[in-house]
Amino acid sequence: MAKSTPGEKKDTKKSGSYTKFYKDKKSADKPKTNSDKPKGKFVKPKSKFVKSTSKSEIGEERKGKFGKPKSTFVKSSSKDEIGDKKKGKFVKTGFKKEIGRDKKTETAAVSPTFSNDGTMRLNKYIAHAGVCSRREADSLIETGVITVNGKTITELGYKVSQKDKVSMDGQTLKAENLQYVLLNKPKGFITTTEDPEERKTVMSLVEKACKERIYPIGRLDKNTTGVLLFTNDGDLAKKLTHPKHNIRKLYHVVLDKDVSKKDLLKIIEGIELEDGKISADKASYVDDKGKNNVGIEIHSGKNRIVRRIFENLEYKVVKLDRVIFGGLTKKDLPRGKWRYLSAKEINFLKIL
Repeated sequence: MAKSTPGEKKDTKKSGSYTKFYKDKKSADKPKTNSDKPKGKFVKPKSKFVKSTSKSEIGEERKGKFGKPKSTFVKSSSKDEIGDKKKGKFVKTGFKKEIGRDKKTETAAVSPTFSNDGTMRLNKYIAHAGVCSRREADSLIETGVITVNGKTITELGYKVSQKDKVSMDGQTLKAENLQYVLLNKPKGFITTTEDPEERKTVMSLVEKACKERIYPIGRLDKNTTGVLLFTNDGDLAKKLTHPKHNIRKLYHVVLDKDVSKKDLLKIIEGIELEDGKISADKASYVDDKGKNNVGIEIHSGKNRIVRRIFENLEYKVVKLDRVIFGGLTKKDLPRGKWRYLSAKEINFLKIL
């Protein structure tokens, strides 16, 4: 094994199958003083570099136990990065932090909560049944399609108990446990609850997660992979899909050719598509992956929006992976597998 020389620091943390080495010449040339460590040992050189995450896809955190969520860092250069950044420095991409996974508090369900007197507002009961959000439930109540114990209820704020029979258009509703399931979607599955053509759907991947009927939040194309959330929480589903809440989504895109800096700027400034102008919140090259690998953060929920952006600029999307959705990541979750959200993650989504 080669011995290290004075001033050379060996970074024992591996990234992939290699070990990083670097030298700090100033430290090597600096004369020793009485305050230095005993002869034969080295004084830790002060590095001018900021810690970088491993060479994983953009948005993912370093392996290891969960602590404080870490941002993604890339090594920028004057040629590769947007903006006037100094060559050789490590800088943040500007992507926001994601919420981390806490395995200890992952929960299979959240029970419906009745007040101390054993009652619950009718609109909340309907939302807990997975029908819709509470606001939408108010509209259903006003239109007269909801009955309680056979009596039509149109009063907003009406309360029901666990013993009451609530129905909509003659079909009995039941306030179920709320379920929150996160899937790392593989290719080849369409995001729908049913398909008349009998193609493979994402529902087959989470069918054993719970007895309650859950629904996918948002949509990923058949050949798009990554983070996909399922729930029967109508209020949360409404929040995560409504444009006004600007739910953050981060994608790792692999293109058929290198993306120019000029086109990255166009993506941020805005591109005219057939259904209107669209712009990304952030766009950057993915570190050590080549200029045909781009990370793009966007809030729009329009159909095939990422693919259409690059197709408009005459690029072909080879791979598209959603790595963050509303702060949720697929860290430690293999492709095609699912897990329950932790209490921390559920609370985080509800305050977005």
